[in-house]
Amino acid sequence: MEFNLKRDVFLGGVQRTLGVVDRRTTMPILNNVLIKTDSDKIKIVATDREIGLIADYEAKVVTAGEITVAARKLFEILREMQGEVVHFKVDDSNWIRMTCGKSSFKIAGMPAEEYPKVLDDEGISYVKMKGNVFSDMISQTFFAMSVDETRINLNGVLLKTEREGNRIDLNMVATDGHRLAMVSIQPGMEASPELDEGIIIPRKGINEIRKLVDDGEEEIEFGAKKGVCVLKKNNVVLKVSLIDAEYPDYKRVIPKDKGVTIELEKDVMIHALRRMNVMSSERYSGVKMKLFENRMVLNSTNPDVGEAQDEIEVAYKEKEAEVGFNVRYLLEGIEAVHEKKFLLELRNGLRPAVVKPQEEQRYLCVIMPLKI
Repeated sequence: MEFNLKRDVFLGGVQRTLGVVDRRTTMPILNNVLIKTDSDKIKIVATDREIGLIADYEAKVVTAGEITVAARKLFEILREMQGEVVHFKVDDSNWIRMTCGKSSFKIAGMPAEEYPKVLDDEGISYVKMKGNVFSDMISQTFFAMSVDETRINLNGVLLKTEREGNRIDLNMVATDGHRLAMVSIQPGMEASPELDEGIIIPRKGINEIRKLVDDGEEEIEFGAKKGVCVLKKNNVVLKVSLIDAEYPDYKRVIPKDKGVTIELEKDVMIHALRRMNVMSSERYSGVKMKLFENRMVLNSTNPDVGEAQDEIEVAYKEKEAEVGFNVRYLLEGIEAVHEKKFLLELRNGLRPAVVKPQEEQRYLCVIMPLKI
C-alpha cells in the first residue's frame, strides 16, 4: 500500500476521528483508524462499535491496500511534520513509513482484517437540511441531557416528528428530570417511520454530530433505521447507534396553563445570573427571585462562600412573588434563546417555569423550581 496525500488534508481527516476512537477499550485495535485506498482516494474509518465515521479524501494512490494505525499517534506525527505532501507506504510486515519534507517516521500498523466492519446505510430515507439548522437544534437542547448513567433513556436527545394535518414538525428534546429543553423546526420532510416513533441519540453521538455540522450552511442528509442514525455531509458519513429505550412523554411536562409572563432583556438577565452564580458550589446552587412592582431582586446565599444580591428593572404589575431556581439551569435555558428579549413564565408554588423567545416560538425550556 502506498499513496501521497496533502499533509493538511491528512491531518484534518485524522483529527476528525479522535472523538470517535475508544481510548479506554480492552480491544487495542479500537484505538486505531482504518486507512484504505479506493481508486484515486483514500478512506479513513474510525469506530468504537457504537459510532462509525467514514471519510474519503483525494490522494495519489500508487499501490492499493489497507492498514490500521493508532489514531492518536498518527495525529501527533502529522501535526509535527512540516511540508505539503505526506508519502505513506506500508511494507509486507505492516510497518508504516511516512515522509514529509525532510522528516521521516516509521510506526507499526495492524492488519485491517481485525478491524470491525462499519455497517452500510442501504435502505435509509434521508432528510435534507442546512447543517447550521441542525447545529442550532443541538445547541438549544444538549445542555439539558442527563449525566446520570443509571437513566440511560435520558443520556441523549430525542428526535421525533409530530404531525398536524399536512404539516410535519421535527422536534429535538432533552431532559434530565429537573428541566426540559425542546426546539422544533419544519424541515419539509417526507414520512419517516423511525422518526415518527422517535429516536434517542446518545451523548457521544450528539457531540460527534455537532462537530460535523457546526461549521457552516452546507447541506446535510440525516436518516435513521434499525437502531442506527446516519448523517452525511460532503465526503463524510457518520453512523451512530441509538439508545434502545423508551423516552418519557415530554408533552406532559410542558405546562398547559398560562402563568405570569415577564419580558426580560437576555443580556441583562444573563449577567445578573452570572453574578449570582459566583456564589454557587456543589452543595448550594440556588438563586432566589423576588418580584415587586417594576423590579426583580435576585439573591444567592451560600453558607460556605457568602452572599450576592442584584436588582433589575422589569415590567411587572402583579402581586409580590418569590421563587427559587438552580442558577445554572436557568442560565443555560436563557443562553439558548436566540433573540435579544425572552419571556419568563412563572407559576405559583413548586410548579415549573418556562423560558421562551419573545417572538420566535420554536424553542422553550421548562425548569422546575427549588425550595430555597
